[in-house]
Amino acid sequence: QQQLHAAEREERAQRARAQASGKRREEVALRLAAQRARLKDLEAEISLRCRLAPDELVRRVPETQEQDDTLAARCRTLEERLERFGPVNLLAIEEHEQAEARASFLAEQVADLERSLNTLNETIERIDRTMRQRFRAVFEQTNEIFQRTFPRLFGGGRAELRLDSDDVLRAGVEVIAQPPGKRLQDVGLLSGGEKALTAVALVFSIFQIKPAPFCVLDEVDAPLDDANVDRFGRMLRELSDRVQFLAISHNKITMQHADRLIGVSMPEPGVSRIIGVELET
Repeated sequence: QQQLHAAEREERAQRARAQASGKRREEVALRLAAQRARLKDLEAEISLRCRLAPDELVRRVPETQEQDDTLAARCRTLEERLERFGPVNLLAIEEHEQAEARASFLAEQVADLERSLNTLNETIERIDRTMRQRFRAVFEQTNEIFQRTFPRLFGGGRAELRLDSDDVLRAGVEVIAQPPGKRLQDVGLLSGGEKALTAVALVFSIFQIKPAPFCVLDEVDAPLDDANVDRFGRMLRELSDRVQFLAISHNKITMQHADRLIGVSMPEPGVSRIIGVELET
């Protein structure tokens, strides 16, 4: 009987342990099911974020570790550089905004200057083009009149104007003259009287194109002979209806072509006396 009671007690104990084990088994099964569901969620999230299957991600773990080591070394290097930079400038953002505004303003100014420069270059080109056209036209007209005026003053011969360059804005003007009985040569090789008369011919040629209000001739006829002075006076007379000439001269032939004579004498040292004479024409 005692053995039977002991067996029953053992049976009841075994059943209690079996029930407890069953409960633990159910709890483990529930946790296992939850872990499997969590695992599936994690696999789906890994696939979505990493765009890799979990197996492929596991295979790449060693490579990732090497990259992590490299990134760690890089981070340490950057941290050292940040330490060398010193303390953080709390006004850096504001200063950066001011610098950007200044840079934007300067960029607009540069663009405006470039547009102005382009406009100025276009204007200069247009002015140069107009100047070339007008200079060429006036030069040819002056040369044509000069070729007619020179023989009248010299009583023969010929002369012409030449440009020493194809660029009329930078070219110099050469005067080539051939007085009667001489060969064609540069005006620098002429005598003093020939140079003076050639210069007068050029001035008179310009006056025939665009007359000046007045012209002062200071003893231009001094190196000229009587025949040249007479031709010079007659041309003065022809141009006097368009230009007012004031000629300083000691030559009587020149005085004969004048409308008014103004004489200056010095009866006493340091005292000038002016005498005016109106001539009938």
